[in-house]
Amino acid sequence: MDSIDHIDRQLIGHLRMNARLPVAWLAKTVGVSRATIQNRMTRLEKRGIINGYTALVSSGANEQLAMVRALMSIYLEGDTSRKVRTELMSEPCVCAIHSTNGRWDMVLELQARSLEEFDGVLCRIREINGISTSETSILLSSHRIGNQHI
Repeated sequence: MDSIDHIDRQLIGHLRMNARLPVAWLAKTVGVSRATIQNRMTRLEKRGIINGYTALVSSGANEQLAMVRALMSIYLEGDTSRKVRTELMSEPCVCAIHSTNGRWDMVLELQARSLEEFDGVLCRIREINGISTSETSILLSSHRIGNQHI
């Protein structure tokens, strides 16, 4: 398997900051040709290093998009974390999946537009094979510290 070199690292770094950067700009900034950038992006995608491109939405916009936000802690049965994580990633209301230590195996960040939608999300997640127990806390209010949103 090819290793990731400094050009790949630069490319990935720029794409993490803005996945919509033009190939021409990336080529000029990294110091290689457009074809090299395109080939490397394709290779990184095929190798599964780049799994997709997404829009990062500000926390203020997230608050406007979702009426109900929550944290869900889940306990897994056996060695099911990969299978469960794959299923959770297909659930649109799951915003983030965190592995953790202690009593819980994973902590999920959830967002829904209504309590009815939120109830459906909880039901679907609880039915995933491999999830033994869960505990969910709805976020009632949040306070900002600097630019961080908690």
